[in-house]
Amino acid sequence: MLRLSISERMRLAALGADQRRRTAVARTLGSRLLRWRYGSPVADRLLIVPQELRNADPSLWHEIEAGQFGLAGTIAHIDDASPFDIAPPSESWARALHGFGWLRHLAAVSRDRSDEAQAAAAAELARRLAVEWALRHGNGSGLAWEPGVAGRRLISWLTHADLLLDGGDHKTYDALTENLGRQLVRLSSGWRNAPSGQSRLVALTALVLADLCIAGHDRQLEGVVRAFSEEVERQILPDGGHVGRNPAVLVELMLDFLPLRQCFAARDRPVPPGLASALAGMLRMLRMLRLGDGRLARFNGMGVASPAALATVLAYGDAEITLPAHAPATGYARLERNGLVVIADVGPPPPLEIAGEAHAGALSFEVSSGAQLMLVNGGAPGASDLDWRAASRATASHSTLVLDEKSSSRLVRHERLEALAGGAVIRGPDHVTARITEDTVDNGGTIALEAAHDGYLERYGLLHRRRIAVSADGRLIEGSDRLAPPRGALRLKRDIPFAIHFHLHPDVRCTDATPGGATIVLADGATWRFAVDGASTTVEESIHFADSSGPRRSVQIVVRGATPGETEVRWRLEAAL
Repeated sequence: MLRLSISERMRLAALGADQRRRTAVARTLGSRLLRWRYGSPVADRLLIVPQELRNADPSLWHEIEAGQFGLAGTIAHIDDASPFDIAPPSESWARALHGFGWLRHLAAVSRDRSDEAQAAAAAELARRLAVEWALRHGNGSGLAWEPGVAGRRLISWLTHADLLLDGGDHKTYDALTENLGRQLVRLSSGWRNAPSGQSRLVALTALVLADLCIAGHDRQLEGVVRAFSEEVERQILPDGGHVGRNPAVLVELMLDFLPLRQCFAARDRPVPPGLASALAGMLRMLRMLRLGDGRLARFNGMGVASPAALATVLAYGDAEITLPAHAPATGYARLERNGLVVIADVGPPPPLEIAGEAHAGALSFEVSSGAQLMLVNGGAPGASDLDWRAASRATASHSTLVLDEKSSSRLVRHERLEALAGGAVIRGPDHVTARITEDTVDNGGTIALEAAHDGYLERYGLLHRRRIAVSADGRLIEGSDRLAPPRGALRLKRDIPFAIHFHLHPDVRCTDATPGGATIVLADGATWRFAVDGASTTVEESIHFADSSGPRRSVQIVVRGATPGETEVRWRLEAAL
């Protein structure tokens, strides 16, 4: 574990000063004296209702009937009590509860006309819980009013305004519209307190959406659109990736951005250019990071994700676009030939203030053949399995090289920084280089990645260089991993052990293991032969964290050796005839 360097302390000081400035501005603008700037405090007339793109699960209704309330991978037993009366089983559960995203599940039940009584009861429960929240927390503070949570709640209430406002009595209508307006006023100043990253964008998205949807708020729209656009430009990189490098964040943001774009059209207002270009880039990046099974590769906090959500957002883009082989701003590469897909992490960690979920997976890669997964990273565990989080972030949980049983990124412990980033942050590698080469004439269409990182340079004086080449027919992957100094020769004081991990998906079997290789059998029965030159292989246990049922046992092929200062290991994966 490391302490902050001088430059990092200076950056943290600048971030702290910026946060204090934002807090002061938020406090001033949120004072009663200046609240008039945000328009009417009562949202009693909605011009449009945004579309809900997230999938609904009506089974939540049956859980509630059974006295349970399942959110964020955790089930709380509420029996006959209100979920707002019980001690939350986890912070993630509490954030999900106060974010009201679960309204979509009750909305699905309320629209089911096969059981009119059940539909009416679900709608009544939604209204009752919203009123309970308004009475108990409408003027509160704490977790329920964190900008990201408040933004999610505002989006949820607007999106399901028909569920909350139609069918109730005047008292319920007045209570909810008054509180909706109060939420908008508070968030209009409070969004500035959001940390850098996704939660700030969620808060600003909610504000733009509210000003488009609620009558009497047009005069605030220009200013909040400007702030929103600046934040989009800051967080969505030129190649369409998110600055935090987590592919899952792109899906979540797009599920909010796409309805927002529709609301601009419904109000006959121009879509901000920054939003339009960001959406195009995000769609392209998501396609680039999708493997043959239709899911996203497991990098930098990517865990269990809904394939339906990904399919929903991808339906808004052009499926025939040419995908880039390299996204340098975000730091990913894609090699694809004849149904074989290799996706690799070729970027450094994100900025420290948003590196709380980043993984030490430099030069790691995943492979799919057709619709079958072959090699994977461990991925991130779900909200109910956070005890595995530290292990999942380590380099050894990724399909890449580990030197001296140390991760290529180093953990930085600092209380203020961890609070800002939402977890322990990682530093390094500082420099990751990547180059894609394609030979369409002399070598039959081979595409290759050459990459390197300096995550071990300071500690051991060595760079890790990796080459991965995919043949034109998609039946052969040739790779090499090299440890060497940046220049000249180096003789270490001792031979340092290394391990190159090739994690297999849990549905994949490994047979016929020998020191020189092993046979890989995919879920559909297709076989591939793994062979190595320059080291010895073993088949060992592994854990796949990114599974809907929780962490699963799997296996990995591990190539082990020791380097005196310069070593190269060559390996290959070839499909059986």
